[in-house]
Amino acid sequence: MPTLIVLRHAKAVAGFGTPDIDRTLNDRGRRDAAAAGEWLRANGLVPDRVLCSTAARTRETLDLLALDAAVSHEPAIYDNDPERLLALVNEAPDDAGTLLLVGHNPSAHQFVHDLTGQAPDSFPTCALAVIELPGAWIDVRPGLGTLRTVRTPKG
Repeated sequence: MPTLIVLRHAKAVAGFGTPDIDRTLNDRGRRDAAAAGEWLRANGLVPDRVLCSTAARTRETLDLLALDAAVSHEPAIYDNDPERLLALVNEAPDDAGTLLLVGHNPSAHQFVHDLTGQAPDSFPTCALAVIELPGAWIDVRPGLGTLRTVRTPKG
């Protein structure tokens, strides 16, 4: 049974005067991302493959997770469209048992809801959702997932 982990990037700097795509993490974001990586490893949730937005804050979040996995940097994730996220997941290789998607809100939160029919009331920076899915990645559709857990930096 495939497992999808949807992770919103960690807390970024405000970015006044900086293009949004170039915003990096602040100190709290760096701490939260490292802690999320520790949590993933401790819970046996190291992905086989990662789909990551091309934004600086998502790439930095991924680096600080310190996970050993094949990475594909996907410009479409930055577009913040849940339907595009689904299309990317559907293209994942069959040998990826666990897939990590590192993206942005509001699409990350909406995507979790679309796949599982449930989601937390909020999906703060560095929140992650672990979703079990039946069948192959190509067959993933809204409503088919089971939300196993949600982790946020504060709890």
